[in-house]
Amino acid sequence: MWSAVARRRQEVSRRRAFLVTIGVGWALYGGLGIIDNPRYGTARGMASITRYVPLDVLGWMWVVLGVVAALAGLVVGCPRVQAAGYAALAVPAGLWSGSFAVAAATTYSEAIGSACGWGAFTIGVVLVSGMDDPPPLHLRKRGR
Repeated sequence: MWSAVARRRQEVSRRRAFLVTIGVGWALYGGLGIIDNPRYGTARGMASITRYVPLDVLGWMWVVLGVVAALAGLVVGCPRVQAAGYAALAVPAGLWSGSFAVAAATTYSEAIGSACGWGAFTIGVVLVSGMDDPPPLHLRKRGR
C-alpha cells in the first residue's frame, strides 16, 4: 500500500504540473483572448507581426502550443518531450514580448508594460525548464 503511494508521489512532478497548468492556460488564452475576443491593446501591440500573420493565426498558435505543452506535461520519464513542452511555452510569450517591445519603441509607448511582463514570463519559463524536481522524501537530507 505505502509503496504504491510513494510510487504515485514520484510520478507527480512539479515541472510537469507547470507544463500542464500553463499549457492549458495558453490554449485558453489563445482561444478566448485572441481568437474569440482580441483586445485593442493586444491588436495594436502586435501590429509589427500582424502585417504578415493575421491575429487569428497567432491565436491558433497559442492554442496548439498550449496543447503541446500540456500533453508534454502528461508524459512521464521523457525529458526530451518535456523540453519540447517548455519550448512550446516560451515561443509565444517571447514573440509577444518582442512584438510589444518593438511597439513600445516605435508607435505605441503604452506597450512597455506588456513587453516587460511577457519578457519576464519568458525568462521564468526558461528558468523553470532547467530546474530539477525535488527528490522524494525518503532521499532528502534531514534539516538540522
